[in-house]
Amino acid sequence: MPTDCLFRDDSYLRDCGATVVGITPEGGIVLDRTVFYAASGGQPGDRGTLTTADGTTVPIETAVYTDPLKTEIAHVPAKDAAVPALAIGAPVTIAIDWDLRHRRMRIHTALHLLSAVLPYAVTGGSVGDQDGRLDFDIPDAGLDKEAITETLAAMIATDAAVTSRWITDAELEANPGLVKTMSVKPPMGTGRVRLIEIAGLDLQPCGGTHVARTTEIGAVRVTQIEKKGKINRRVRIAFA
Repeated sequence: MPTDCLFRDDSYLRDCGATVVGITPEGGIVLDRTVFYAASGGQPGDRGTLTTADGTTVPIETAVYTDPLKTEIAHVPAKDAAVPALAIGAPVTIAIDWDLRHRRMRIHTALHLLSAVLPYAVTGGSVGDQDGRLDFDIPDAGLDKEAITETLAAMIATDAAVTSRWITDAELEANPGLVKTMSVKPPMGTGRVRLIEIAGLDLQPCGGTHVARTTEIGAVRVTQIEKKGKINRRVRIAFA
């Protein structure tokens, strides 16, 4: 059944109560609602804990989608964790590792700005805890690390608001220019697609978690620019 993904409407939620609705063959715990971001689009799934009604705490290593349309999330216990038998309908409380999530929110938002600095098709990307990268389809080389870092800093300093809204699948199909990523397409088929807007700077479909204002990102810098192919350049950023 579809999971109510609370993180899509509020990336700052750290915990919530939930009900067990299923157990996957691999042992993943499916809940009716969650604050855990599930691994997708280059951003890893959240870590955290699941606590049962009797106080037993289970460490959760990650969260993953169980279906191609990304509607159901399974919470994967840490390897070798002692997991009690969980009945369907059992109440639990879940909490994310907030420090880890917040670092990823900051990096993910910074990568959106990087895609605005370099307005080329994105062929890949990854969100880390301290750094991240985007791969760009760029015919010509000559990218300057310091110049890109300075432009990113100027964007961050504007304290632009970061907001989300939903559009229909049909609206996205009518505006294909919104999609920057060539390798990861926004999930379609549920009838709506989530847009992330950084006021005056960027607008694109994204299911990830982001900070509320650009100044929350903090200082970042371009650490490396790699040539990964004839027209592919990998740009890495990290917290300064």
